[in-house]
Amino acid sequence: MSFANLIVAVAAMLLPTHLRDWGTAMRAEVGEIEGGGTRYALSCLGFAARAAIDFHLLRPLRLPLDAREDPTPNEEPTGMRLTRDLFQRPWRMTAACAIAATGLGLAYLSAAGAPVRYLAINLGALLIGFVAVAIVLAGQRGGRINAGAVGVTLGAALLLTSLLGQPVDGATRWIAVGPLFIQPSLILLPIMTIAFARARDVLSTAGILAAAAALALQPDRAMAGALAAGLVALTLIRPERNVLVALAGAGIGFAVTLLRADTLPAVPYVDQILYTSFAVSPLAGLAVFAGVALMLVPAIVGRLYDVDHQEAYAVFGAVWLAVIAAAALGNYPTPVVGYGGSAIIGYVVSLLGLPKPASASAKERAAMPTPDTPERPDTRCAGISYSV
Repeated sequence: MSFANLIVAVAAMLLPTHLRDWGTAMRAEVGEIEGGGTRYALSCLGFAARAAIDFHLLRPLRLPLDAREDPTPNEEPTGMRLTRDLFQRPWRMTAACAIAATGLGLAYLSAAGAPVRYLAINLGALLIGFVAVAIVLAGQRGGRINAGAVGVTLGAALLLTSLLGQPVDGATRWIAVGPLFIQPSLILLPIMTIAFARARDVLSTAGILAAAAALALQPDRAMAGALAAGLVALTLIRPERNVLVALAGAGIGFAVTLLRADTLPAVPYVDQILYTSFAVSPLAGLAVFAGVALMLVPAIVGRLYDVDHQEAYAVFGAVWLAVIAAAALGNYPTPVVGYGGSAIIGYVVSLLGLPKPASASAKERAAMPTPDTPERPDTRCAGISYSV
């Protein structure tokens, strides 16, 4: 298969179901272009990525006014409906918080005089995260993803990082991708832990234990603490055997990182910016704190509005709160608002571990509580079904 055909195959996989005929046309067209058709293939990939992001992430944020039945003159304002729609669908709110927090981080980096390429890298990481989400969603539609197998694979990837990664001052947490250094633990560990909260089988447990061992070897005290924090939150809700085994492994891994020296110096625009941002300007400091606060909003909203999946939201909140706390306590990356694409990709990808609401019908939306219909404690999530 040529390079152009490979690109078109990826583009076709990204396309939403209602656009799959375009994928067939792309494959046929690229085969007829002399010289490989690489430029055409890249344009197809761009179109497919935009279509996937619009369909899976942006379309749900646009209120389906034309789908509502019997609109009345007293229908609630658009802004209020949008807010209610987001609060009742925390999966979508996570995407919105990722975009907003990254934007606030870009504002800080610009005010602090960071190189323009830092801003470009952060923005590119946000787009890469959403494209990765679209690819996984396409795979889920085809029924090709097994949670346990994915957990073991990601745990093995973290182990390989600790053994074959790029060492810096005695720590091996990074892999080199051209001129960039990527921290796989920031990308993979959050989604691993959140997914484990929903699929606590033997293979997923093995993946968590492999991740704990990898973090101890690297050593990565911040992410080892995040893993332990997430599993503590899960244990409080689901004290099952596999959860307890995973917590024990994470606890041992975190203890090992506490015993090993961590002498990495602070990096400008990456570490300690929760403190240094106010030296830039009060607005820059507020942007940083608002950004990290937004990261925790989905966990709070999810626990309020989706009582059937509280463990996933609790783990999501515990993991990212621990990452933020580590950035405040030591020389560890400040997630999303600081320079570094790994945390941005990891935050966006971690929303895949949260339960995604199924599309509600017009009648179901009409049954949702509104400001004109007082909520009852047992019906505040009426009309929303979740797929696991």
